[in-house]
Amino acid sequence: MMESKIQQQHLSKYAYIYLRQSSMGQVRFNQESTERQYALQNKAQQMGWTSREIKILDGDLGISGAHSDNREDFKSLVADVSMGKVGAVFALEASRLSRSCTDWHRLLELCAMTETLIIDEDGCYNPSDFNDQLLLGLKGTMSQAELHFIRARLQGGKLNKAKKGELKCPLPVGFYYDNNMIKFDADIQVRNALHLLFKVFRETGSAYGIVQYFGKNKILFPKRAYGGIWKGKLIWGSLNHERALRVLQNPCYAGVYVYGRYKYHKRLSGEGKIQSTTICLPMDAWPIMIKEHHEGYISWEDYLENQNIIAQNRTNQEENITPLAAREGMALLQGLLICGFCGRRLTVRYTGNGGIYPVYQCNWKKREGLDCKSCFSLGATLLDQAVTQKILIAIEPVQIEMATKAFEELEERNNALEKQWLMKIERARYEAQLAQRRYEDVDSSNRLVASTLEKNWNDTLVALESIQSDYGEYQKKNVLSSLFLHKKNIMSLAQDLPRLWNAASTSEKDKKRILRLLINDITVEKFKKEPKTLLHIRWQGGALESIVVELPQRTQDKWRHSSEIVMRVRELATTLTDQQIVDLFNQEGLITNKNNPYTLGSIQWIRFKHKIPSVLQLRKPDEFTIEEVAKKFNVSHYVVRYWIEQKIVNTRRLGLKFWVLIDSNTEEKLKNKAEQSTKILIAREKRQTKIAGGAL
Repeated sequence: MMESKIQQQHLSKYAYIYLRQSSMGQVRFNQESTERQYALQNKAQQMGWTSREIKILDGDLGISGAHSDNREDFKSLVADVSMGKVGAVFALEASRLSRSCTDWHRLLELCAMTETLIIDEDGCYNPSDFNDQLLLGLKGTMSQAELHFIRARLQGGKLNKAKKGELKCPLPVGFYYDNNMIKFDADIQVRNALHLLFKVFRETGSAYGIVQYFGKNKILFPKRAYGGIWKGKLIWGSLNHERALRVLQNPCYAGVYVYGRYKYHKRLSGEGKIQSTTICLPMDAWPIMIKEHHEGYISWEDYLENQNIIAQNRTNQEENITPLAAREGMALLQGLLICGFCGRRLTVRYTGNGGIYPVYQCNWKKREGLDCKSCFSLGATLLDQAVTQKILIAIEPVQIEMATKAFEELEERNNALEKQWLMKIERARYEAQLAQRRYEDVDSSNRLVASTLEKNWNDTLVALESIQSDYGEYQKKNVLSSLFLHKKNIMSLAQDLPRLWNAASTSEKDKKRILRLLINDITVEKFKKEPKTLLHIRWQGGALESIVVELPQRTQDKWRHSSEIVMRVRELATTLTDQQIVDLFNQEGLITNKNNPYTLGSIQWIRFKHKIPSVLQLRKPDEFTIEEVAKKFNVSHYVVRYWIEQKIVNTRRLGLKFWVLIDSNTEEKLKNKAEQSTKILIAREKRQTKIAGGAL
């Protein structure tokens, strides 16, 4: 029946023999399967294909058939089938072609369109035939189901073992397995390096602080090699930021067994390929977590606090949270201040010439585009001084105790560094002795081996000498050792903490660390109508304390005249001229806010700013304006101006304005002139006629 399905049209095309095994381990240790797949070439020749018409595709050996992204030979097979170049596809089992239903059914559809046969050890199938297509589809589905069942059984066994904490996973440096029990590393230098890392983190509050400390003191950090010929070998190197973060974030160092902290995430790339990436799950999504599973370098509470510090130190957070780690810069309260209006943390901006004036701002509205203004901004100097004064007063009774503890910590840190250097020298000396023994044990006449061992011995001696030289330089530059020699003098100096605080050797970063040890946060309220700020200090112990900080006046407020002076000018302007007011103020010894004597310009400015008329501008009882005089005598304003020019009336001029003096005699005189003037009478008649005509 198999031969009846093979037609001449199939023999005229190529026969493709597809070889695949799921892993390189199967290729290496299961060679019988590989040999059987290559033997399909003989089967194709027996069915009628010549050796030149047979193509072997073995590029996918050692690659899983779960998907076709990285199977180049499978892609070539699908492409040639779609172009009608293939007469038959040979495989040891049909499931070898693909473990994915998507790829499998796509291949079947193309084979049905081009009438390509699929041949395995069970028989020959024509996908264009309905029965064969149904059987091949069933085989593909069973193949994928088989893969699922195998994976489910394996994962179920691993998960069950992990729930008991017995599943062995690669351990971080500092641990090893001893009869299925996790123990501390036997190398004391490894343990001390890890203890030092966690201690420095609690002091500096950042992973970068650890890296700088290790680099400054030339302390190497260990790591274990996994896999290959270097498996289990201890490698020492410089500590970088990524390594420090991985150690801090690994719960194994807190004695916790965790399974499922990472998971694979698949997504479709822009090129249409499936990409698999590893993502770290949040703590509440860890499937298995067993506390107190083994000994830890830190406690679980310390681990949680470390994670909180790391989260607060992030500068690329989505939430509007200011990093709290102590950083360089003159603003001592950076990261501690909270806005009393919106509840967000204040940020720091450096303004002025070269950015030498720090300013605290609440500018979240500006960053989010909600408003062009910030809640408020305050100069950092006054706030820093007020809080610093409060800190110095608060810790004054325990200064000696603090100094004693500080010296104990310094001595402990210095001893840890000394221990690291001595262990580093001891390890280099051991390597040199080991290289010497290897050289002495070899036959000296075997120069091919002896020369290499001799070179290794010389290299280890040079490395030992270099480490000893570095240790000597370290001892010369070690400031702590000289401090211990003058411990008594420094302890007496510690009684005067303000001097230490204000000393040039005390960096701003050290001051910030002290503040963070004592203060949790500070809520800032700024008064709108008064130059004052209210600071609510929340100490680390939970106690609350409020202090008021007087803010400097604005420049315009500082030079503005007082309300008493303005009121005095307003009263005097009713009877005295500006010059008389100036003379009176100078006689009384009054000066301006700029410590200058009063001048005519300053009095005029006060009157202009506060709209105070001068004595010359005040209207007298018998004075009238030109318009009022014209209306009074029923004449035009031209007539009144004529009277002024002819000096028929007395006037007082202020700029362009005239005050006309009309007493009883002048009033009678002007009435007679208006009644006796022919021109005025004619003008009145014309005006009345015009008014009457307009009314009609």
